Amino acid sequence: MTTFQTVDDLERGQRLLVRIDINAPVEDGVVQDNRRFARHAETIAELLENDHAVAILAHQGRPGRETFVPLEGHAEILADHLGREVEYVPDTFGEEALEAIDDLDSGDVLVLENARMCDEELPEEDPEVKAETEFVRTLAPEFDAYVNDAYSAAHRSHASLVGFPQVMDAYAGRVMEAEYTANSAIQEREFNGPVTMVLGGTKAEDLIPVIEQVDDTVDRFCLGGIVGELFLRADGHDVGYDVDGTDFFDHQWDDHRETIERVLSEYGDRLHLASDLAYEDVEGERAEKTVEEIEKATSYLDVGGETTGEYVDLVGDSEAVFVKGALGVFEDERFADGTVDVLSAIAETDCFSVVGGGDTARSIEMYDLDEDDFSHVSVAGGAYVRALTGEGLVGVDVLEQAD
Repeated sequence: MTTFQTVDDLERGQRLLVRIDINAPVEDGVVQDNRRFARHAETIAELLENDHAVAILAHQGRPGRETFVPLEGHAEILADHLGREVEYVPDTFGEEALEAIDDLDSGDVLVLENARMCDEELPEEDPEVKAETEFVRTLAPEFDAYVNDAYSAAHRSHASLVGFPQVMDAYAGRVMEAEYTANSAIQEREFNGPVTMVLGGTKAEDLIPVIEQVDDTVDRFCLGGIVGELFLRADGHDVGYDVDGTDFFDHQWDDHRETIERVLSEYGDRLHLASDLAYEDVEGERAEKTVEEIEKATSYLDVGGETTGEYVDLVGDSEAVFVKGALGVFEDERFADGTVDVLSAIAETDCFSVVGGGDTARSIEMYDLDEDDFSHVSVAGGAYVRALTGEGLVGVDVLEQAD
């Protein structure tokens, strides 16, 4: 178990630098609210109740992408969740930011500018290197302590995540604490019955190593999404490659073909692949074909009804279920059946369950499922995958070293 300090260990009434992860979808230049805001708002509200003054560090997008925008809209969304004013300053560690920090009083909340607009933030470098950046050295003396609540970014060795714990008292926020505990359960807990993992989504290359690295714990894997099609391709079916201008499959197949074929050979008796897939027919309706019938000429957007039924039975008979990624394009109601029916089946059981990945977590809200019916709903993606495989998270490691 982890040994980092949490916000329970903080003395009241301090000026805190709090790193959160409110990276969100951006539509037509406007930041969209998502589950991360609500989660981090709970941590911030607790800190304010304990008379702290809070300055927030966060990121949005990456340089060169359309989602790389300032955090003014994020501050407005946080204000709505907190029910109080949240100040925004278009500066991270310059004079304007330092003046705003100096004016912070107990109960105040300030959002500093997008940390990734600082040249020293992004390169992946050792924590000791990040601790020596002007970014960290300028901001650290302005605060009594640092709180990292950004579990979903904890696999990144960026200045705002790993530099500050090297030079100041550091603590884990509530999201960090809860996510780490739940997502590490597959490595730390023993289960008396079958353990099932549902793997889907678009980033197959992130998920393929998971199958090998958790084989001692997981009894069966239910595959869908891009990763499911790639394994079907390895199994000799006419799917798992790009058509109609898509670019999900071929590069991942080229990069990971040998691994996919080896995993299929070694773990095939525990891998449950789709027996049918759903697509949009010429009339715009959902249609399904068995994988034996398919000659791929269109995109397949969900697992079929027969596959969904099989997966529902498997999770219903499980002691524990871990989910990473959606089984289909759930944003379209026509192709949400696989994802929603399997999540509903998990919710109806008494099993220990962790649902991970921002998109999958969003499906719970979209289709009015009750988050309380799951043991934990994680908003993390890459960090969740690393926790499942037992790989260390540098953002957590530095908190433990700071204890």
